[in-house]
Amino acid sequence: MATGGPTPSDTIVLIHGLWMTPRSWEHWVTRYEEAGYKVIAPAYPGLEVEVEALRQDPTPIEELTIEGTVDHLESVVRAVEIPPIIMGHSFGGALVQILLDRGCGSAGVAIDSAQVKGVKRVPFTQVRSIFPVLKNPANRHKAVPFTPEQFHHAFTNTLSEEESRAAYDRYHIPSPGRFTFDGALANFNPHAATEVDFKKEGRAPLLFIAGGEDNIIPTSLNWANYKHYKSGLVDFKEFDGRSHFTVGQPGWEEVADYALEWARDPAAAHAALAGATT
Repeated sequence: MATGGPTPSDTIVLIHGLWMTPRSWEHWVTRYEEAGYKVIAPAYPGLEVEVEALRQDPTPIEELTIEGTVDHLESVVRAVEIPPIIMGHSFGGALVQILLDRGCGSAGVAIDSAQVKGVKRVPFTQVRSIFPVLKNPANRHKAVPFTPEQFHHAFTNTLSEEESRAAYDRYHIPSPGRFTFDGALANFNPHAATEVDFKKEGRAPLLFIAGGEDNIIPTSLNWANYKHYKSGLVDFKEFDGRSHFTVGQPGWEEVADYALEWARDPAAAHAALAGATT
């Protein structure tokens, strides 16, 4: 059973979200490697090419499934000799939750996490952000890009248009429509791939990190997901003024350092958070 005490792990696995690739973690990889960790930033299966190649030929994105992606990531995590720290951003946060539910990892950090099955809160800003995908049922079988303007609203609303366009050009790829549709309809699917057991004993400690100005995954949605957990060590931390692009926008270092500090010793971090709220 997970105790929430200090983790001896020397490896961190970073899981990207939708409309992104492992490139989105490039700054975090360097920072954590400089801190002495081995860092693995796996792509979803079939996406082990550069951003530019996926824009030119998005066929591998269209073929992705949540189930296949989770199975692939589980094989990556279980290949690490000592259970690693697992961190995920956006849909990668939902994947972290699923992996911890499967017994993977020494600790998990879900940053601006997409909700898993059972979380019924649907904020308007989220609906507006993902509407470019959901507006056409045929998109379920397509790779659906954001326009630069849609990306600015969903991901980088606290940045200038120039800063947002630079992030778009560097990181953005189309997203598998199947993931968005399956996630949105999970509560109506008895076999949803995003289902976890909120009462499961022995799960590794889990931290939710929310951005206070996130449009696509607002703080209220992160909080609702967090509150569904009924067992184990689960914490919540909000960073004011941050967009969904918190892993790359200025000030990302504060988020990265906090995530690692928490994951190194979840029990001590949990006690500190509890003390801060009393």
